[in-house]
Amino acid sequence: MRLITLHRCRPGTKLGKAIYNENGKVLLAKGAELTDRLIERLKQLNIFTVYIEDDASEGIDVVEAIPVELRNEVSNVIIESLNTISELNGNKLNIQGMVKSEKAIQNFQKIFKNILNCLTENRTALNLLATTKIYENHVYTHSLNVTIYACQLAIENGLPNKQIEEIGLGAMLHDLGKLYVQPEILNKPGKLTDEEFEEMKAHSELGFEILKNIHDIPLPVAHCAFQHHERIDGKGYPRGIKGNEIHPYARILSVADVFDAVTTHRVYRPGMLPHQGLELLYSGFGTHFESKQVQLFKECIAIYPEGLTVKLNDGRTGIVSKYHFHAAGRPKIRIIRDEENQEVTPYEIDLSEKGHLTVGIVEADALL
Repeated sequence: MRLITLHRCRPGTKLGKAIYNENGKVLLAKGAELTDRLIERLKQLNIFTVYIEDDASEGIDVVEAIPVELRNEVSNVIIESLNTISELNGNKLNIQGMVKSEKAIQNFQKIFKNILNCLTENRTALNLLATTKIYENHVYTHSLNVTIYACQLAIENGLPNKQIEEIGLGAMLHDLGKLYVQPEILNKPGKLTDEEFEEMKAHSELGFEILKNIHDIPLPVAHCAFQHHERIDGKGYPRGIKGNEIHPYARILSVADVFDAVTTHRVYRPGMLPHQGLELLYSGFGTHFESKQVQLFKECIAIYPEGLTVKLNDGRTGIVSKYHFHAAGRPKIRIIRDEENQEVTPYEIDLSEKGHLTVGIVEADALL
């Protein structure tokens, strides 16, 4: 299977992966054939890309580090937990409110163990492009993705499970304050006005104020909400702290947060591809982001995931057919077009092998 943009789909195109809504319900099953009507409906639902099955990509499997069933289960826990905690008054928690918050945290801790087991047992580079979902509320789906990325990054840091669990909880709750931001500001396609940006920035402190007053939540978790927009050079918000003044959890979380923000499709713009998101992180290497965290993050994400179309420096076009976990930029490629952009009988080359070391990826795009 391979990833293509929806506008390149034609009637008869067969889906390689199911399409889900935010609650994990299958809207279109794997193998479904698209019609003009279905394609138009997917456009209305802001689907930008889909995985398809065709002859050129036959036999290419797209690996999911987190099984879709577990992702859906975690997504439901996050939605329930965020909604429960957002309904609480952070300064005046009553007995009923404390019971609800405690149950929400327990639900997360229970499901988090499954995430942690999956990430530690399945040493696969993370590819969150693998699941096509309709994003009805990007705060929930963003929280899910950031939780997975941040936990993997915490594992790469060699942290003990207790700290990984705290980082995971912090990632799940880091954007709690956005549930209080006006939707028209949260989803505005253009540049925010100064007043709108001030309201947007307030979500960090608001989330912190709520979380710090829930006794079941460790204070470092609340600081994940407070500090995930702080930057190493002091040019972040809300306090403009820098370097080691920023909590270690927040230094990890900021990398995961930005990467998912720029690579996730939104109503008003398609997301960057993984290699482009990584390039953006490297543009803030040592200034916006802690250098160590960017380097470790590079080692745990699929820069060129299976099914992605790429162009090589010799002009050929192919599909990534196998990702090498320890050679991220040198995957196996199935060539489908030659140097003159003419279709060829597909054949494989492995960029990690000695005979192909002069060949490299110069462009990656679902449009090709």
